[in-house]
Amino acid sequence: MSFEFFLPCPRGLEAALAAELAEIAARHLNGAPFTAGAQVPGGVHFRGGWAAGMAANLHSRLASRVLLKLAHQPYRSEQDIYALALEQRWEQWFSANETLRVDVTAIKSPLRSLEFATLRVKDAICDRLREVSGERPNVDTAAPDVRVFAFLTATDCTLYLDTSGEPLFKRGWRLDKGAAPLRENLAAGILRLTGWTPGTPLYDPMCGSGTFLAEAAQVALNVAPGSERRFGFEKLRQYDRSVWQGLKAAALDAKKAAASSRKDLQIFGSDISGDMLDKARANFQRAGLPSIVLKQVDARGMSAPIATPGILVANPPYGERIEVRGRGPRGEIRETGRDRREDRDSREARDTRDSRDDDGFRRVHTDAPPDSEFFKALGDSLKQRFTGWHAFILTSDRKLPGQLRLRESTKTPLFNGALECRLFRFDLIAGSVRQRPAGDTPAA
Repeated sequence: MSFEFFLPCPRGLEAALAAELAEIAARHLNGAPFTAGAQVPGGVHFRGGWAAGMAANLHSRLASRVLLKLAHQPYRSEQDIYALALEQRWEQWFSANETLRVDVTAIKSPLRSLEFATLRVKDAICDRLREVSGERPNVDTAAPDVRVFAFLTATDCTLYLDTSGEPLFKRGWRLDKGAAPLRENLAAGILRLTGWTPGTPLYDPMCGSGTFLAEAAQVALNVAPGSERRFGFEKLRQYDRSVWQGLKAAALDAKKAAASSRKDLQIFGSDISGDMLDKARANFQRAGLPSIVLKQVDARGMSAPIATPGILVANPPYGERIEVRGRGPRGEIRETGRDRREDRDSREARDTRDSRDDDGFRRVHTDAPPDSEFFKALGDSLKQRFTGWHAFILTSDRKLPGQLRLRESTKTPLFNGALECRLFRFDLIAGSVRQRPAGDTPAA
């Protein structure tokens, strides 16, 4: 049986995800049906059987979820949405014994309340199951057994059954996140955009809890990103258990081989915070990865970790500054753009407000000017010590090349959650890195 799936991903990674899905089909489906679908802003469609959906969950590094499409129909009111949901044979997929969560998202929907639309979808599912079984499921918004998604446009409603459970960027190994985590699927997507391949030196000078490094190491060692977690489809009635057991066993065998590997990965990281490096090492161990070279270094004084030029990738502070306290090599509290002292002067404190993102991490938003001195010193280190390297830096500050005093080769729009960013590429070739004139900033 063939199904239609939709895989959401960080905006800007759609083409990379489509290419990844084709690779997964070639490597892991052994000729099982797979048909690539359309790329749309924020995701990719494809058609295939259960094996394709399960393999995408297990092996996709870029997708956020794997959603199974159940129905699509025009609507004009909440009652139309209720009727569409009531028609679905939910009992084929799960029983009233499983807990349920419903989420509704919309673009230009004429409905006044998405909360009421969510309630109508939930009511329809419960009414259907009560009609066929005499019981209705309980709602659990925190850790449900089953998740249903409804997507509304101005005219149409699409119902999806989630096969992933927790978002796919939650790999299952990162317990120590630090205060400035980059989601794993965005990090993996950035690595693809850099053109990095295993065997090419990779260096992250502001590695934090090690997300770029762990994603790269898993690619190099052929470790499936989902090998350490469970998935929503395991609680659905129709998935093929025997096929899943084969996919899972192969992934676990590859992970065991990676843990004992003595392969020289040529993957390096550093950070100003020794505490963050400890978190990174613990994360690598939980991910079953061999030792990765880490050093405690202020990025302003960094140098190339290996003589052979490679790829430098970094997610420095930008826009929403994140509070992290790091100790310098001599034990003093030091501040980079990512660090923010508890006793910041009162002027900046007045410009600052706290919030939490979707995962509960504390973010500190500030209207204060960027740390131009930090970025100037960072740019000097790149120019002086990384000749021949290609540096990729993710930022929401479009003036970053001017602050670094480097001219970008390319800039790729990406979204870190709702925050619009640019992935700037700098080719640090001897004799070709020209200082940007004062006041010259890149176009959007």
